Amino acid sequence: MVNVYRFAAVRPAPGEAQSIAAVPYDVVTADEARAIIAENPDSFLTVSRSDAELPEVPPYDDRVYERARDNFHAFLASGRLKKDDLPAMYVYRIRQDNDTFLGLFCCLDTEDYRTNRIRRHELTRYDKEEDRTRHIDAVQAHDGPVVLLYQDPGTLFSFIESLIAYRKNPDAEVHTPQGGIHQIFAVTDPAALDTIERRFRDVASLYIADGHHRAKAAVNLADRLRAEGRPADGEIDRFMGVLFAHDRVKIHGYSRLLTDLGSFTPATFLAGLGKLYTVTPYGNVDGSGYNIRPHISHPEKYHIMHLYLEGKWYECTRPIEPSAGPLDVLDVAVLQKIVLEGMLDITDPRGDARLQFLGGARPVADLEKLVDDDTYLLAFAMQPVRVGTVLAIADAGGVMPPKSTWFEPKLLSGLVIHPFS
Repeated sequence: MVNVYRFAAVRPAPGEAQSIAAVPYDVVTADEARAIIAENPDSFLTVSRSDAELPEVPPYDDRVYERARDNFHAFLASGRLKKDDLPAMYVYRIRQDNDTFLGLFCCLDTEDYRTNRIRRHELTRYDKEEDRTRHIDAVQAHDGPVVLLYQDPGTLFSFIESLIAYRKNPDAEVHTPQGGIHQIFAVTDPAALDTIERRFRDVASLYIADGHHRAKAAVNLADRLRAEGRPADGEIDRFMGVLFAHDRVKIHGYSRLLTDLGSFTPATFLAGLGKLYTVTPYGNVDGSGYNIRPHISHPEKYHIMHLYLEGKWYECTRPIEPSAGPLDVLDVAVLQKIVLEGMLDITDPRGDARLQFLGGARPVADLEKLVDDDTYLLAFAMQPVRVGTVLAIADAGGVMPPKSTWFEPKLLSGLVIHPFS
C-alpha cells in the first residue's frame, strides 16, 4: 500500500507557463543553463540552476542557494507564479514523437521511502544529495518532481485518463523546441481525489524512474528538520512525484563513449573483445533512430551491444547465462565488468574521465559524429532495458550500474511546485 496526497501547488499564472517552464536542472550544464537564461530571463532555471547566474561563485556556495530563494520569491511577488487556493492533484499529459504519456502530480510520503514502499535501483552521491537538500530547504519547496512508476492493479490508469477526457483546454500548455506538447490539468473534485487516494492503496510499491537524488534529498531534509527541532508541518514529510503506469513509458539505451583504449590499438582491442563476445561487422545503421536493431536471431537470449570504431559498426553478442539474475542479464553490467573493468581498468564509471555517457533520446547519428570528429575514439550503443527488469532489480534491492536507463518522457520544471506552506 502506498500513500498519495493532494496539495495546493504553486503554478504559473495564466499565460506564463510557456516562458517559465524549463528543462530539468540536471540535464544541462551551468554553461548551457546560462545560455538559456540569457535568451529567456524568465526561465525557471533561474531557480533550479541558480549557480548559472553566479559563474564566479563555487557551485555549492551559500550564495547559490540564497539566489535560488530570492529568484523564487521574485516569481511569487510578481504574481507570475501563484499558489492554488485548493488542494488538488494534477494530470500531466505529454505528446511527443507520436506518443502520448499521462502522469499524475501528487505528493508522496517520506515514510514510504524509508520503508522501501518507494523503491529505487540506483545509488545516490552525497554531493548531489546535499546540493538538492540545501536547495529545497532554501526555497522551502519541492520544485523538481520525482518520476515514479506504478503497476496498475486494474483500472487506475483509465480512471486518471477519464478525468481529462472531455477537457479541451488545459490549465497550462507548453510547446518545446523539439515539437513536444506538455499540458497540465488540475483535478480539484474531492470525490475524484478521494478515489485516486483510495485506489493507490491497492498499489504495493512505487518505483523511482528518474529523480533518485531529489527523493533522497526530500527525505534528508525531513529527517534533518526533525533532528534539529525546527518547526515543520506535515508538508515537509511529503515530496512531489509524478506517477506513470509502468507499461506506458519508454526506455532507451544509454550509450557509452571512450576517449582512449589504454594500451590497446583498435585492432588489438577488437581482437581482445572477440574473445569475450562474438563480434561481427554490422554494416550501415539508420542514424535517425534511437536504438540499433539487432541482426542476431532470438536477441532476448543474448547480451547485445553495438560498437562504432574507425567509421565501422560491429554487433557484439554473448549468450545470457540461464541462471542469470536480474542484474546479471543487464548488457551494461556485463560491459562494465568484462570490458571496461576487465580490459580497460575503468573501475569507477562515475568518475573516470575516459568514459562518458550519451542519453538514449539522442539519435545514433550523434554517436557517429562524436567519434568521427575525434571527440571520442569509440562508442558503444546499448539496447534498452526492459521496464520489468528495472522493477525486478528494485524489488530485489539491487543496484543498477550508473546510466543504465533513459526513461521517457522527460518532464519540465516550473509547471507544478510543492510549497511547504
